[in-house]
Amino acid sequence: MTYARKALENSGALPTAERILSLVKAEGPSSTAQLAQALQVTPEAARQQVQKLVTAGLLAGQAQAAAGVGRPGQHWVLTDAGHRRFPDTHAVLTVQLIGSIRKLFGEQGLDRLISQREADTRSVYQQRCNGKTVARRLRQLAEVRSEEGYMARVERDGTDWLLIEDHCPICVAARSCQGFCRSELQMFQEIVGGDSLVTREQHLLAGAARCVYRVVARPASARRP
Repeated sequence: MTYARKALENSGALPTAERILSLVKAEGPSSTAQLAQALQVTPEAARQQVQKLVTAGLLAGQAQAAAGVGRPGQHWVLTDAGHRRFPDTHAVLTVQLIGSIRKLFGEQGLDRLISQREADTRSVYQQRCNGKTVARRLRQLAEVRSEEGYMARVERDGTDWLLIEDHCPICVAARSCQGFCRSELQMFQEIVGGDSLVTREQHLLAGAARCVYRVVARPASARRP
């Protein structure tokens, strides 16, 4: 499923190349034509910027199957260097600290540390995400997550809501210790409340381009008393 990316706020203040990187980060594989349309520039102008980013090693081409008869199209994706243009919250130091904690205190000590982080995070979320409606609480949650570097946004998908996180500022740490994101679903469910169900549709650690959570209203008969 494709999750449409709304126009980047204040994107006009950024150089075109940086706006392209942000769009590809948010949208995933994108064609030159799609980038030109989103940036409101000519296809030739977009192509020139894309080629500069390819030369710089920030973008790479990815073949796309043709929708009908014809040659396969080409979309652009971020390279590892392109992904590193987005903050990773002192990733190297964090991974080193995780390794040191494992050596000094074992997995049990690391688990206690993660549990304390979860408790602190839950407390902040509960204080700040206290809107009267599911939509309001989700937008508050997205605001908090964005402040933490997750590039979070909320979109409507039919009768459901989507919480989309285009970036993970602790991705390197989470790959080293997946316990860091073990309680996200539970915390998000607590914020949303018992009238809706939260499920994870896409997960960065499972190979997706982003993390996406779907929020579905529960039938009245299935709601918690």
